[in-house]
Amino acid sequence: MNIIITGASSGVGFEAVIDLITSGKHKVMAIARSQDKLQRLFEISRSINPDCILYPIVFDLVSDDPAALLQFIGTHMDNKVDALINNAGVLINKPFKELEEIDFVDMLQSNYLSHVRITQALLGVMPAGSHIVNIGSMGGYQGSAKFAGLSAYSASKAALHVFTECLAQELAEQQISVNCLALGSAQTEMLEKAFPGYQSPVMAFEMGKYIADFALTGHKFFNGKILPVALTTP
Repeated sequence: MNIIITGASSGVGFEAVIDLITSGKHKVMAIARSQDKLQRLFEISRSINPDCILYPIVFDLVSDDPAALLQFIGTHMDNKVDALINNAGVLINKPFKELEEIDFVDMLQSNYLSHVRITQALLGVMPAGSHIVNIGSMGGYQGSAKFAGLSAYSASKAALHVFTECLAQELAEQQISVNCLALGSAQTEMLEKAFPGYQSPVMAFEMGKYIADFALTGHKFFNGKILPVALTTP
């Protein structure tokens, strides 16, 4: 399969890439903004599987033109994407009374609109049977526990959740499945920023493997679903 994953330079995205390249069955495009972290990902991947096909791409989902990605996909991935994992995201942990409007704009740009943009750009190269996986959060899951300081972040993830449900309906005739994993805690840098000092019982590599497996097989069982993946919240 040809798989694209954003936010691949750290956390669960990094670990999902490692899991996907291990079998040698997939071509993986790993997108992130950090050249150094992508290089580290590439080196580790090659040490695990010297024959892996991994394309580390430095790309800013908010500001860069997706046309460059399409050209690369046409040349190196047979102009086809079987799975898109929209994992990139950022977090602001700040009391509501201290938040400025630009904070909400930044959260929506990074955690919602950037995924809308790349998804729309790639639809033309996604055949029937492909799978779009949006990585949401229990912070944006309706009825879940909510936490002080995370209102801007959680609201942006809630937007991604509803987008998932709407897009799945719209793409049903094209037989493209769209699902969202609302993640609970996993031991990552983002978790530390949200809950300093908290230790999750779930390691980043465990969550990364779950995401990778779901991207490959989840659309056989689900479509248009917001699925909580949380042993604990946080």
